[in-house]
Amino acid sequence: MKKFVAWTQWSDLSAPESIDLRSPSNFPLESSDLSEIDFYVPTYMSGQRGLDFVPQMTNLSYLQMPNAGYDDALAYARPGLVLCNATGVHDDSTAEIAIGLALASRRGFAEFSKDQTAGIWNHRSFTSFSDSKIGVIGHGSIGKTIIKNLSGFKVEVVAFSRSGSDGAVKISELDQYLPTLDIVILIVPLNAESRHLFNAKRLGLMKDGALIVNVARGPIIDTDALLDELNSGRLHAALDVTDPEPLPAGHPLWQAKNLILLPHVGGDSTAFEPRGRALVTSQLELLATGRPLNNVVFDGNKA
Repeated sequence: MKKFVAWTQWSDLSAPESIDLRSPSNFPLESSDLSEIDFYVPTYMSGQRGLDFVPQMTNLSYLQMPNAGYDDALAYARPGLVLCNATGVHDDSTAEIAIGLALASRRGFAEFSKDQTAGIWNHRSFTSFSDSKIGVIGHGSIGKTIIKNLSGFKVEVVAFSRSGSDGAVKISELDQYLPTLDIVILIVPLNAESRHLFNAKRLGLMKDGALIVNVARGPIIDTDALLDELNSGRLHAALDVTDPEPLPAGHPLWQAKNLILLPHVGGDSTAFEPRGRALVTSQLELLATGRPLNNVVFDGNKA
């Protein structure tokens, strides 16, 4: 039976006997022969730095991303390589952030936080989250988790997806709904179709006072167009992701009106560790027994 060399950030995973487990403790990527690696999981939150090692892994057969999004990994797709994402791992954390951002924006948490820092007791009334009509753009596992979690609130939810299947509305019909939505939550993958999905025209279709929440990828929104809407005071936004990212010092988004900004922390919570470990353990068991891996988003073994 072939013995696979697998590299992950965890040195203590339970791996089958046919898996030779490597990690930073016994196989530092910066100083090891990366051609030995068959199965690679970039360290979570390592970003481009973690992917930069892939070209040196000349015998790599499986690239298991620790993220649900994989647009950055597609640049490394090639014949003979199977690319998998982490569907399911970040559902709970990202759904929490999406709903938390929406609540925080609607109820003025950022403004009250500024008052607290200044030591000012300033009673103000903000828009209720209840009675909102919410569009969830993206109906994958995270989008469905957001919708499930929203079921505890007195809100109306409309789901959108490219196919319009499973009870969702086709994204191609989005424009007719936008003027009726109080909150838009973005959780679509980044690709050629979704880049700048919310451009100046589409942002302009949103109703006055509406909120857009982005927990997907920064380029889903045209940043310049969003800045125009925010600084005019017409729209509100809550962003866990930005374009560019990381957001450089001095960028206009830092000073934009009506904005809550987070440094891409949606999936990065204590919930990641057990879910990430469970996914990789399951994938290694499948690999060791010759079964197809889960969450395959590109298969370089197929013509």
